[in-house]
Amino acid sequence: MKIAFATTDGTKVDEHFGRSGKFAVYDLTMDGYSFIELRRFAEGRDSAVEATKGLGQLHDAQVDGKIARLSDCRIIYMTEIGGPSAARLIKKGIMPVKVNEAVTIEESLKKLLATIKASPPPWLSKALNNNG
Repeated sequence: MKIAFATTDGTKVDEHFGRSGKFAVYDLTMDGYSFIELRRFAEGRDSAVEATKGLGQLHDAQVDGKIARLSDCRIIYMTEIGGPSAARLIKKGIMPVKVNEAVTIEESLKKLLATIKASPPPWLSKALNNNG
């Protein structure tokens, strides 16, 4: 199953979903995880999303474009996400996961792997079974 991380440097989960210019994408299995790619939406912050905030359909279209490019991921980690964007992710079958403070992607992957091996919540079991 693919997991994406909103990141500024490719090593930490340290960015807001909307303004993140890049997402590190990993493949996670019961055996471990591996890096797939760094998906770039912008150099630095995603100004296309930021600049349209409050502009209704224009902003929605920018967010929907980002979600479409991440639609093969089952989980996306970020530091923050707006309610409407989180709802859009969930509607597409993607679980948004907010971290309270910047953490390394590796630490997040290790915790997720431990959860999967121990006792995953129902939504995570479903994601694994559908995209194993």
